[in-house]
Amino acid sequence: MPKTPLTQVAIVPATGKNQTVKRPSRSEAEEAVRTLIRWTGDDPEREGLRSTPDRVVRAYEEFFAGYGIDPEEILARTFEEIEGYDDMVVLRGIRFESYCEHHMVPIIGIAHIGYLPRHRVVGISKLARVLEVFSKRLQIQEKMTAQIALTIDRVLNPLGVAVVIEGEHQCMTTRGVHRPGVNMVTSHMIGAFRDNEATRKEFLSIIGRGNSN
Repeated sequence: MPKTPLTQVAIVPATGKNQTVKRPSRSEAEEAVRTLIRWTGDDPEREGLRSTPDRVVRAYEEFFAGYGIDPEEILARTFEEIEGYDDMVVLRGIRFESYCEHHMVPIIGIAHIGYLPRHRVVGISKLARVLEVFSKRLQIQEKMTAQIALTIDRVLNPLGVAVVIEGEHQCMTTRGVHRPGVNMVTSHMIGAFRDNEATRKEFLSIIGRGNSN
């Protein structure tokens, strides 16, 4: 899967238009971590923290691996031999980890993704990969929900797309109001899932939210 060099990142937002952002060097990133350690009041040169900047940068490479990957490329290979299948395809309960763009702390939850094929389908693992690409970026849940739905709609051109995300935000559970166990639920419905109440209700029932509107 194509990735841009580490010196620059081509971000592909929900609009489909690339935005290139210049990345600092690895040494600059590590020095930024040392600055934060000093800001907390500790010494980045003490034994327990000496390797922390390197570890943090390597962790960030994993946490934010979604930058530089085009989610549309993931959906590019589709299958047209569907033998007349015309009902919805749903992938439910996909666990994800993302990071709040306001506080850079985790958002952990599950996503449910469904679409109503028009002429072609895509491998189900690709739906999970699209979620992974967008979740491995600094995010707000509302934007991520829309990005996933709009990308699937743009590439597959289905009769409809539905995305529901349930997330627990550590910026709310570990700081601020300190309210653990509270989930935020967001949804984005396109086409038949927005316009047809029966289709929407069927999807919500499949994902276990049958009482939702």
